[in-house]
Amino acid sequence: MSKVVINIPNILSGARLLLVPVLLVLADQQRETWFLVLLAVSLSTDAADGYLARKLNQTSELGAKLDSWGDALTYGAMVVALLWIWPDIFYREVWFVFTVMVCYLVPTALGFLKFHELPSFHTWSAKASAVAMVPAYYIMVLFDESALFRLVVIFDIWVALEAVFITVILNRNRNNVPTVFHAREIMRRQKARLKERHSQLREKIAGKKNDGA
Repeated sequence: MSKVVINIPNILSGARLLLVPVLLVLADQQRETWFLVLLAVSLSTDAADGYLARKLNQTSELGAKLDSWGDALTYGAMVVALLWIWPDIFYREVWFVFTVMVCYLVPTALGFLKFHELPSFHTWSAKASAVAMVPAYYIMVLFDESALFRLVVIFDIWVALEAVFITVILNRNRNNVPTVFHAREIMRRQKARLKERHSQLREKIAGKKNDGA
């Protein structure tokens, strides 16, 4: 991982964080068109920062945390905007919105309790959900069609469960754990390395005893 703090991916993630209050102001002022345009810009930076981080080999712990915070606050702004600009849709879909919030908060809280910091697993399922949620949100608010949104919410239940499983499996917080199977492999390799070190230590102790004899 890169140790450089200021790089293009981190700047994009930081910009996404700075756009959140602007999105909330636009939602409060009922600027529907401007909100959706700026939201599209914000979401495009989300897609770009991860790609550039991998392409430029500039992935970092700070970048992963900025990305997680940016995602959380941007999606929070989307929920608030749904209530302020499209209240009829919000109240019609309130249980699905509530489900999305629970699916985010439960694994996040569990990860914080175990690791004492916010988890940044960035699983493949979470990335797929984020990609699908963008058209689902726009279709819902522009065309009053909620079918795709509801499907994504149902998929989010698995996303949350996988994050919980990963949290239970890992013994410390790690960034970018693609699936629960990767988490299991991480722990398997860690145990194998620990076993090898113990074996080497025993051999070294046995060798010293033989030399002393």
